[in-house]
Amino acid sequence: MRQRSPSRVVGSPFRAGGRRRPRRKRRRPRRTPKPRPRRRHPRRRRRRREQRPKTPHWKARVAYDGTSYAGFQVQANARTVQGELERALSHVCDEAVRVTGAGRTDAGVHASGQVIDFRTASALDGVTIGRGVNALLPEDIAVSALEPAAEDFHARFSATGRTYEYRIRHAPERDPLERRRELQIAGPLDLAAMRDASALLVGRRDFSSFAAGPGGVRSVRRAEWCQPGTSQLRFEVEADAFLRGMVRAIVGTLLWVGRGKIDVPGFERIVAANDRARAGPSAPANGLCLIAVEYRQDAANAASEEGLQGIPPLREEDE
Repeated sequence: MRQRSPSRVVGSPFRAGGRRRPRRKRRRPRRTPKPRPRRRHPRRRRRRREQRPKTPHWKARVAYDGTSYAGFQVQANARTVQGELERALSHVCDEAVRVTGAGRTDAGVHASGQVIDFRTASALDGVTIGRGVNALLPEDIAVSALEPAAEDFHARFSATGRTYEYRIRHAPERDPLERRRELQIAGPLDLAAMRDASALLVGRRDFSSFAAGPGGVRSVRRAEWCQPGTSQLRFEVEADAFLRGMVRAIVGTLLWVGRGKIDVPGFERIVAANDRARAGPSAPANGLCLIAVEYRQDAANAASEEGLQGIPPLREEDE
């Protein structure tokens, strides 16, 4: 029987005879290009930035008794020196003020030469800000000097050096009036050996043996003992920066030398070991005080050649 050829099916991709139809290319709709943002001239951008008003920048010297505080830096659920300063400044300037400190002292450590910087849009002058802040601060914190700071000044990163002092009362009887500011030691101390050992600290080296946290390299410029009175000992150490707990660990190990537990070569081996477990215990915090912070007196980070200006005392007509 004769077979009939298949009829053409509507919509079939094949032609009659079994050949495939060529596909038609679909035309994609043309997309309208998005308008590019108009680029501003760099000179105009620079000119607009220069015309923006800059927030006034201030630096101040602060003294405090750290006995009642958990350190300088702000902490959650803890009373700190930075928290008290920010609270008082925010109230006086009527805006939120953030403070940066040159040294983040630990709990119980004092300061007579701490330096801070902050910014505020307040139109108040320095004398008004300083007096207002001191009126709101607790009795164990005071702003002793305040002045405008350079735009790029930073209390911590612009500092070139810091000096700490550790006070010891070397006497059998304690002084109740100075108990918060000095460590009392009744036993004998070899001051000559302690001086020889402290001289080994001068220079640039790794001080991991005296670090409470991660170690690092620091440059110690001066480390010396002085005896201003028959029952008074002072240890002053100056460096570009300090590791956490470094000064107290150094003092505790030097007291080992003074008490005869180790000799000067033994102290030198501890310095070179870079092992905190080899060094002595940290001295109590109440004897330590940050007494000075150094800066370069140039246009980059100093407001004036005279340094920080003191806040004038209240006069009778100002009260």
